[in-house]
Amino acid sequence: MKKKIVLAYSGGLDTTVIIPWLKENQDCDIIAVCVDLGQEADWKTIKKRALDTGAASCVVVDAQKEYVEQYIWPALKANALYEDKYLLGTSTARPLIAKVLVEQARKEKASAIAHGATGKGNDQVRFDLGITALAPDIEIIAPWRTWRIKSREEEIRYLKRRKIAVPVTKKDSYSRDDNLWHISHEGLELEDPSNEPSLGKMLKMTVPPEKAPAKPAYVEIGFEKGIPVSVNGKKTDGIGVITTLNKIGGANGCGIVDLVENRVVGMKSRGVYETPGGSILYYAHQELEHICLDRQTYAFKQTVAQKLGEVIYGGLWFTPLRESLSAFVDSTQETVSGTVRLKLYKGSISAAGVSSPYSLYNASIASFTTGELYNHSDAKGFIRLYGLSVLVRALMRQEGKNSPAKSGAKSAAKSKTRGKR
Repeated sequence: MKKKIVLAYSGGLDTTVIIPWLKENQDCDIIAVCVDLGQEADWKTIKKRALDTGAASCVVVDAQKEYVEQYIWPALKANALYEDKYLLGTSTARPLIAKVLVEQARKEKASAIAHGATGKGNDQVRFDLGITALAPDIEIIAPWRTWRIKSREEEIRYLKRRKIAVPVTKKDSYSRDDNLWHISHEGLELEDPSNEPSLGKMLKMTVPPEKAPAKPAYVEIGFEKGIPVSVNGKKTDGIGVITTLNKIGGANGCGIVDLVENRVVGMKSRGVYETPGGSILYYAHQELEHICLDRQTYAFKQTVAQKLGEVIYGGLWFTPLRESLSAFVDSTQETVSGTVRLKLYKGSISAAGVSSPYSLYNASIASFTTGELYNHSDAKGFIRLYGLSVLVRALMRQEGKNSPAKSGAKSAAKSKTRGKR
């Protein structure tokens, strides 16, 4: 009986090579699995390519709704970033893809799962850990860690020798990952950090900021318990929110990130990310939290956000730590509801007003006009107690300067100096 292998299939260069390579090196049937996360893809063509290159079957699984609700929203509610910039577009997608692969492997009674992640990248970690967490009995095959192919150029030659159509062109051979949330770009001129990115030929979802309209655009986003539920007053689901904001943000040059990051395996790599809708949502969500969360909760949540970003980036989605961090975040979002208005202008995002029924901002207290809830004279006692340690230290230093021991030591030092003269 032939071995059954489920392959994470995108129809790109790597996975197009993997199908014939697996068949040449193993007696197997390959079930190509495409996971639809909202990427721009011609699934009919991709399915045909999989079958033409030797797959026994090809299935497309629409996981967009689950991706938004179970993976993107938890990251957004936390305001989780990796290394201050990256909105985790690929990082949030990989655990869900691993989950779908395991589900399909069980359905097909496959004994192995293959993926096209390289031996240098983060995705191998995310796929392997995700599959292991959900199905430790299933074999994982990662051809990039075992075959002799060493570059994209060699992959192209491999396909041409077998008269298989190459799914990329040389002049546009950036390594890309895209989904509903983002598009990432690696390779070509980006491999030298001293080069400016060629945004004009690279970007797919966003216009370069200098080419954005000269007039600002305004957008209003409604949130319920930390989750965006409307754009410009129109209620919609998560897919609708992100799709709409991608168009608005992309047209105004928003959400472009150029980052040299630390990969999980230890090396640094450079990528340019397009996340127009996500950048708008992160900014809006944070503005809403500023009026809905108290100081201590907000401060600690920032620590949690950083840790959660590292956990997600590192492929540790299916772990007790990630679940516990997300549970804390969820508890903070009970009062994060309201409306945020933003101004978009040539790549920049700025606040243009925020309101919430749970706002902790009280005009009677915050106004320069004295209200009933705040007495200026109370501040004197508060400051004295708040700064008591400052006062004690200052008194100690003052007493030390005036003490006889200090004065004697200074006199002795002066006498020694005179003697040397």
